[in-house]
Amino acid sequence: MRTRTRLIRTGLAALLAVGGIVTTQNLTAQAADNPYERGPAPTTSSIEAARGSYAVSQTTVSSLGVSGFGGGTIYYPTSTADGTFGAVAISPGYTAYQSSIAWLGPRLASQGFVVFTIDTNTTLDQPDSRGRQLLAALDYLTQQSSVRGRIDTGRLGVMGHSMGGGGTLEAAKSRPSLQAAIPLTGWNLDKTWPEIQTPTLVVGADGDTIAPVATHSEPFYGSLPSSLDKAYLELRGATHFTPNSSNTTIAKYSISWLKRFIDNDTRYEQFLCPLPSASLTIAEYRGNCPHTS
Repeated sequence: MRTRTRLIRTGLAALLAVGGIVTTQNLTAQAADNPYERGPAPTTSSIEAARGSYAVSQTTVSSLGVSGFGGGTIYYPTSTADGTFGAVAISPGYTAYQSSIAWLGPRLASQGFVVFTIDTNTTLDQPDSRGRQLLAALDYLTQQSSVRGRIDTGRLGVMGHSMGGGGTLEAAKSRPSLQAAIPLTGWNLDKTWPEIQTPTLVVGADGDTIAPVATHSEPFYGSLPSSLDKAYLELRGATHFTPNSSNTTIAKYSISWLKRFIDNDTRYEQFLCPLPSASLTIAEYRGNCPHTS
């Protein structure tokens, strides 16, 4: 009996050892498959928090020292211990300055991104111009800025509010290599975007009377290719200007989208799939799951 017990224990120990090896190998393989995971494993609390795990520094870029856009502010993780980061350029809306979207800078950067909130050449610039300016800002960020060494040039995205949101769609159309696009209560005379190949999260507001979802965000989303990783988030009890103030719902899903598609960090898939349900802050959420990019 003792011999039999010993054999069983030995067999179990061997199985556990093999299982440990397999588990370790799987974890190693996952890390090798995605070397761009940044920060601790996410939780609902961590993506809803006002700040993520990274300390953030910032630097001002004068309009006098750049071309193609109006300067801005770069927010970036202070530490370089984790290597390079993905980067996002963000445009304000019609008649607005970067101050209107400044809250997104430290909030996103503290989650592990280099973020460039820009001013446009003039506050009256239209979406097509804002799209070109977003791309010019990314080019400056990755080629000339003081933080260019902290950025992985293959992991870039764009965001924008109102006409800046329309510009986000223009930028994604013009540069298919972008990894993520997030128009926030976007405005654009062009309603159809079948050319876009960049994973896109369209954010609308149920109380928007300037860019009503029925004539802007919904047709934008509906016109994106069915094969594209895409989502439509309609904020409940919100207006066209809701993205101009700190907003947990916008931050939560923007962080998840940027992490999932710029960093290819599938740890954030849990917040996007299955599709979020309607709630006190979400009027509607549509999308394709699971994501394939």
